[in-house]
Amino acid sequence: MKGKRYPKEFKDQLIQEAEEIGNVLQVAKRHEISPKTLYRWINLSKHTAWQHTSGKAKKTAVYIPSNQEFKQLEKENDKLKKILGEKDLEIAILRDLIKKKNPGFQTEY
Repeated sequence: MKGKRYPKEFKDQLIQEAEEIGNVLQVAKRHEISPKTLYRWINLSKHTAWQHTSGKAKKTAVYIPSNQEFKQLEKENDKLKKILGEKDLEIAILRDLIKKKNPGFQTEY
């Protein structure tokens, strides 16, 4: 079930009204919308991109990291993969030691 869509101007007007009055519930009741919806609009409006982005663009926008950020993420990913491999190896070694000391020990995967 899809909700009703409101124009950006209407949302901005309600956000401003809620800030002036200081009571979100009262503004929501007056305009017959859910207080939860108004709280969500207020949280979204706190982001700086809210004022400069059209409503259509907000639905289709995708974050694309810069080359520097991408390289940093790749390095971090490689580091985490290496750590994970080392931990898996440690676990395998410890399981083998347990099996040698306790031949009746069974592990289920």
